[in-house]
Amino acid sequence: MTGAQGFVVWFTGLSGAGKSTLTAALVPELIRRGRRVEVLDGDEVRLHLSKGLGFSREDRDTNILRIGYVANLLARNGVGVVTAAISPYRETRDAVRAMVERDGSAFIEVHLSTPLEVCEARDVKGLYAEARAGRRPGFTGIDDPYEPPLNPELRLDTSETPIKACVAEIVAKLEQLGLLPAIAAEGAR
Repeated sequence: MTGAQGFVVWFTGLSGAGKSTLTAALVPELIRRGRRVEVLDGDEVRLHLSKGLGFSREDRDTNILRIGYVANLLARNGVGVVTAAISPYRETRDAVRAMVERDGSAFIEVHLSTPLEVCEARDVKGLYAEARAGRRPGFTGIDDPYEPPLNPELRLDTSETPIKACVAEIVAKLEQLGLLPAIAAEGAR
């Protein structure tokens, strides 16, 4: 049955790339299509599940693996999961993909490839400015690496593609994979 298989839409990208904004726009569409959906936001998981972790590579990996573990539990029980976490290291993202796929769920990696300059300009929390001033060492994209995915299912630049169009691309991918039922275009009846 279409829509019965669990899946994980894994947003990855720099701070300010549009992960949370895109999540907020995508989830209502998934619900409208009849999917049970849970969101695992990186900031909220850090507060509730990964409290006390710092920003060393080991702590970042632990945080991402925890998000992946919870996403996998939900997906293997038929839930559509949307994650919004920087998840800077390719090896860790690949480990999460392997875990999810091993348990029979789909993993859709969506790289938000929004350029660093745009992400810095969007920085409402002032994190990039703090990092540039040396007050936030180890900040991803400034003095800690971000390793882009080599073969994501989708690569979207939210500085060039409007959010609504990004959602449409993700929905089309989920339909193509049989994870969402296709809806006839309005007026096509």
